[in-house]
Amino acid sequence: MDEEEIVSHDGELPLEGVAQKLRRAREEQKLSLADMAGRTRIALRHIELIERGDFAELPARTYAIGFTRTYARELGLDENQLLAELREELAQGGAHRHSYAPGFEPGDPAKVPPPGIVWASIIAVLLLAIGAYVFYARFYAPGADPAPIVAEAESVPAPAPSTAVPEPNVPTALPDEVVFTALEDGVRVSFYEAGGRRLEQKLMARGERFVVPADARDPRIWTGRPDAFAITIGGQPAPKLAEQQVTVRDVAITAQALRERPQPAATPEPAPQVVTD
Repeated sequence: MDEEEIVSHDGELPLEGVAQKLRRAREEQKLSLADMAGRTRIALRHIELIERGDFAELPARTYAIGFTRTYARELGLDENQLLAELREELAQGGAHRHSYAPGFEPGDPAKVPPPGIVWASIIAVLLLAIGAYVFYARFYAPGADPAPIVAEAESVPAPAPSTAVPEPNVPTALPDEVVFTALEDGVRVSFYEAGGRRLEQKLMARGERFVVPADARDPRIWTGRPDAFAITIGGQPAPKLAEQQVTVRDVAITAQALRERPQPAATPEPAPQVVTD
């Protein structure tokens, strides 16, 4: 609407509208549209619409109110007076082409985080979600706690591992400290309490140690390779849970329980054959 077409009468819009006042104040301060876009963080195309009075072309009424408030504040104008005039102009200008939430007006657009920060936050949330899913899928799904372990028969028997595993710089063990040491790579095992709380579940590497927590309540073990673990109690060697590949489950592994386990039966050696002429 041109200034010549606006008539100043009671009940009608003032001679100079909000758009003209904003444009005049900017020009008096010798500021360009680009200057105002940088100061207010309002897109240049929206500033051009505001100064033309094309408020209906903005995304919503809330943008017209919020952008005008920020624009007037930056120019040092009476923002409350300009907003009152703008609401009057919008009311007399007929229905907007947008539907608006009544009573809501945006805050200062300068306080809105830059798009780079918003996208960085979204990417960080996605990475966290992916990491949590991978962790859950690897250690907790499927199945209930403790997760099931399937003993897989190997087609080719592995060579008998050495029972002596060097443990340099191992701290002095407590009298009843129970330690499981893997004798091979990739030994699958689950340590847990009888009530179901998991203590550890993983594929252990050769030489890797697991110390049974002293405060664990009735700790148990579940594995298909009991023959691949060396056990010490208070730093002293203890018999293995088994000498061959077999699934053991819910076996108590406290110091007392391990001491009270029966010794595995020794495999008898074949009697020598007597050859007679």
